Amino acid sequence: MIRFSLVCDRGHEFESWFRDSAAYDDQAERGLLSCAHCGSTKVGKAIMAPQVARTDRQRGDRDRESGSPDAKIRENLPALPQPVALTSPDEQALRAKVRELHAMLTAKSDYVGDKFAAEARKMHEGEIERRTIHGEATGEDVRSLIEDGIDILPLPMLPDDRN
Repeated sequence: MIRFSLVCDRGHEFESWFRDSAAYDDQAERGLLSCAHCGSTKVGKAIMAPQVARTDRQRGDRDRESGSPDAKIRENLPALPQPVALTSPDEQALRAKVRELHAMLTAKSDYVGDKFAAEARKMHEGEIERRTIHGEATGEDVRSLIEDGIDILPLPMLPDDRN
């Protein structure tokens, strides 16, 4: 995971976490980033200094030292605001419903893995007995099944499912 400092076109600064730099680039390109303060979708990376962790001493050891700069700085910092939610309550509820749908459908079906398209086609053509199945298929296979009139229900993947 990587944390980026971000800024919107109105000058609001905020931070967000991404799987990697490519994930940030992908979300930015698709217009999925928005300002945590005003909602503007014109968001870019802010200049940030890298943080390097020291391994030679423990934080508690530094804080106990008299006159420790880190301890003095932390004492004078204002209370931090509440963390910014990465998803709204409505989006969290929707994700929960999609997870519930996934669980319900997969509990009553056979997992066929990456053979989903072939199995669905065999059932459609009467080569094997019809049953409820689930698995993985490429986008090309899904399009082909739909174009051939084979009833399938692609289920959306949630970001949490890929982590």
